[in-house]
Formats: sequence, structure tokens, C-alpha cells
Amino acid sequence: HTAGDPLLRVLAKRLTAHLPPKAVLARLGGDEFAIVVNDVTDEAELLRVAEQVRVQINEPIHYASKVINGGMSIGISLFPRDARVAAGLLECSDTALNDIKAAGRGGVRMFSRDMHEAAEAAALQVAQAHLIVRDDLIVPHYQPKVNLHTGETVGFEALLRWNDPVQGLQSPATVLEAFKDYELATRIGDAMQTKVLADMARWIEQGLTLLPVSINVAPVEFLRDDFAERFLKRLAQHRIPHKYIELEITEYVLGERGSEYVARALRLLKKAGIRIALDDFGTGHSSFTDLRDYPVDCIKIDRDFVQRTPKDKSIRAIVKAMCQLAADLSLDIVAKGIESQEQSLVLQTAGCFIGQGYLFAKALPADKASEILRR
Repeated sequence: HTAGDPLLRVLAKRLTAHLPPKAVLARLGGDEFAIVVNDVTDEAELLRVAEQVRVQINEPIHYASKVINGGMSIGISLFPRDARVAAGLLECSDTALNDIKAAGRGGVRMFSRDMHEAAEAAALQVAQAHLIVRDDLIVPHYQPKVNLHTGETVGFEALLRWNDPVQGLQSPATVLEAFKDYELATRIGDAMQTKVLADMARWIEQGLTLLPVSINVAPVEFLRDDFAERFLKRLAQHRIPHKYIELEITEYVLGERGSEYVARALRLLKKAGIRIALDDFGTGHSSFTDLRDYPVDCIKIDRDFVQRTPKDKSIRAIVKAMCQLAADLSLDIVAKGIESQEQSLVLQTAGCFIGQGYLFAKALPADKASEILRR
């Protein structure tokens, strides 16, 4: 903060010196400024002013004999096209600013109606997610994993579903925005885990022989350094043997902020006997490093690869290389999204012998999964 204050003062002076004569500059709070440019006729003129503003952060700003490095994101709206009142213009500019931040920060973004619709859709998803947790609407479903040679079920992946009182069963796609928020994603994850473990405990009480169950973990759930402890405590409460649990993480989470928390949690869970699966393998930029640095037991071939394998020679070669890599590293490999016998045969030829998808079964409610266990 002590360095931030002089940065703001220097930047305010630079902006004042380089803005058009009738422009108004204000600091809204924190590190956010607002600029009103009068007598603007078109986007091009506004964009020129925005670029003049943006470059002011490029010149060095010194504090305590050191250079403060910074970046700037700018959201823009135009009167009267985007809004006719000040509050509306500010909201539109803020929407454009949030849009550029979501894309990685830095640069200039002009407001568009598409952004507004996207922001409204995101807000609706977040509100819906709060409703799901508050009203206890989560209903886990279980997609079988099968031996591609024999068709025998060898495990399940637990998938999030929720019951809309009007529209019926819904998928996670209807609340994706919620998984960007730590508190909300954690509440959904906790509720989902509790229900899955309760189903497994019920199967044990019924005398059924368990099969391993995979549970997905959203990246933001790792952002506090107690995920592993909370998960292990929940397992103990339901008396589920650790060997029947596999946690699925995406490759994305391994390269994001908080990756040190992820590494610690995974090592603790692995030590406790819980398997770790790397989902959507091959779609990120650091796959091979991940396999070396993290305690991974299984890799899952992305659905898009599976769909394209029969017709695309290069994709077939990539899948074959993945299978060979898994074999060399003594890892299991599972293919997602198998929808045809042709895809299954090509995968088997490549060296993949476990898969899941509509060819075998959709995600099933707990009572249907228990029927498979009885058989």
C-alpha cells in the first residue's frame, strides 16, 4: 500500500496532463479511475483517448529507488448509444472492464450488448447456484466406467446434477459461473461430496461390493490450504475406505495461482491412499511436466480427442502416444465421451482399455447405480 499511494498520485497527474481539455477525471476508489470525455462523436475518438491514457502506465514510476511496474485495463461506453444516464454509462463501462479482466487483463475494451447479456447470464447462474445450495437440490448421478473388451463396469464417475422444481434435472452447465467463486464452488463441492459419500455408505450397509468412485474437484476449491484435511475428515465421518475414492482434477488447476496448495493437498491425499486422476489430459500446455511433478495415478483422454479419433490420423497418433506414455509411467488411462463402437475399437487398438460414454450408459441416479453393483 505504501508504494501504491505514490503510484496513484503520479498516474493521476499524468492522466490530467494528457486528457482533452473538457475531460473529467475522478478516482472511484482503490485503483479504479473514471474518465468522462465530452463532445465525442464516435468510437474511434474515444479509443484514441483511451490509448493515450493506457500508455501513461508504461513510463517508469519510481518509489524508494525502485521502479513500480503496472498494467492498465480500460472499459469504455458511449453516450447515447450504450446508455442515456450517468449510472447506465458507468455500468456499461464497468461491464466492459470486467470482460477484459476475465480475458487476462490489460488493454482496451469497448462495451457491447453481447457483454451485457453475458454478464446478466453469469449473474443468473450465480443466483441459481445459491438456490441449489440453499434448497438442497443437488442429486449426484453416476456414469459407469467400463472395460472396453468385456463391457464390465469397473467404476463410476460421480457427476453433479440438480433438480429444478420446474424444468427437472439440470447439468453443471447451467451454473458454470459459480465455479469461479471460491465460497460458492466450495459449498457446492462440499454438498456434492457429502451426498456421494452418503450413497457409498448406503451401498456398504446394503451389503453391496463397492466399485471405485471418481469425484471432480473445481480448481478454486484448492485456494485455501485445508482442502485435503476437510475431505479426509468427511471420508472418516462416512467410514468410506480410501481405496474406493479417486479425485479428478483438471490440468488447468496445476498451472494456476495457488498451485502450491494443490501440490500439498494432492500429496497428502495420495499418502492417505486416495487415487488422483488428471482430467482432460493433453488439452493444456504442461501435461508432461504435470505427470512428473504431481502424484497422478490416472489420465483421462479428453472427449474431443475421442470424438475425432476414428477420422483424424493425427489425433489417433496423439491418443496412441498418450496410451504408450501411460503404460511407460504405470498409469491408468481412461477415455471419456465414447459414443460409437468404432471409437471404442480405435481406442483399444491404441492401447486404451477403460472408457465411459453414452455407448455404455448415461449418468445414472444412485438407485440405478446400485443395481449395477448388485449384478
